[in-house]
Amino acid sequence: MDVINLDHNATTSVRAEVIEAMSAYMRLGYGNPASAHRLGAKARQVLEDCRRAIADILGASLSNFPPDRVIFTSGGTEANNLAILGIARAMAEQAEETVLGRGHQIVISAMEHASVLEAAEHLLECGWRLDTVGATSGGVLRLDQLESFLTPQTRLVSVMLANHETGVIQPVREVVDICAKRGIPVHTDAVQAVGKMPVNFQELGVAAMSIAAHKFHGPPGIGALICRGDLPLKPIHFGGHQQDGFRPGTEPVALVVGMRTALELWQKEAAEAAAKLHALRRRFEAGLKQALPEIVIHGEDAPRLPHTSNIAFPGLEAQLLFVALDSVGVACSIGSACASGAAEPSPTLRAMGLPKELVNSSLRFSLGTTNTEAEIDEAVRRIVAMVKRLRRK
Repeated sequence: MDVINLDHNATTSVRAEVIEAMSAYMRLGYGNPASAHRLGAKARQVLEDCRRAIADILGASLSNFPPDRVIFTSGGTEANNLAILGIARAMAEQAEETVLGRGHQIVISAMEHASVLEAAEHLLECGWRLDTVGATSGGVLRLDQLESFLTPQTRLVSVMLANHETGVIQPVREVVDICAKRGIPVHTDAVQAVGKMPVNFQELGVAAMSIAAHKFHGPPGIGALICRGDLPLKPIHFGGHQQDGFRPGTEPVALVVGMRTALELWQKEAAEAAAKLHALRRRFEAGLKQALPEIVIHGEDAPRLPHTSNIAFPGLEAQLLFVALDSVGVACSIGSACASGAAEPSPTLRAMGLPKELVNSSLRFSLGTTNTEAEIDEAVRRIVAMVKRLRRK
């Protein structure tokens, strides 16, 4: 039985063009980009060309004064950690002259990925105050609650651009406007958004934004933190001068080439890809609704990424259904791949205030441009058959 991959939010396949671009670079045999000789200089030129191309595609400017920064990391998790810990600590140091003896505060949404939540919880262990903003039943951040949480001690706010479980797009621009009045920087985890919707760093107005290449058909192991040039930032790694010391370590130029290539391909095909994904998701959800009218699609009426569908199957345990679907060749997930082994219910669905029955019966399906209509129809058939079979037991 062929496996139908409906778990593209976990990762995407690396495109052949990306693999070829990386291979072509590696065949050139360039040196370490930090080396002073010719081979190092050639590698450094490739690296900086990629940095500028990535910045241009995502709406950052390396020509500003001070220029925006594109800091390469090992992926989205490291980029989020650098943002939360690096920005928060730098902002706290700046504030010490006027806030001596008082605790600092970080505010995040209750729907954040574990790499944001756990970094913020580390600050909590260091004596910070941590407040988490809830969501509406439709999965949208509660802006009224956010505003009530902000204090003179708030050093950083972090709100993801599009939720990794429901696909609901968050009002990040509005968050920035609220925080700007108080001089509070905003970080956004855009890992699930880039490659699925238009993303422009400067138009969002955020101070920092995280991305990861493997979410948009680039190679795993490479991501970036994009941030304003005037944003205070402390490194979380030590031992080198690379990337102005913000992220020491030899830059993986081949992976950066792969990320640039994947972004360029997405930019050329964005409209066509979004239209295809919208159509596939409509087909998928309509097929399930017709056969299983009792299902609940979380965030159905909110603005969503075109490919993500989080669905509750009332009366069934998500873990049981997940295993059963895997046995018939439908790959999906229970929330984030980084937390798929966790026994705890989905933080996102809990933040939405949903009944326990719905939270515990929900699965995430995330489609990709490699899926076909025939695959979607077959996936619907397998899911419906399995749900009915499990309910008969």
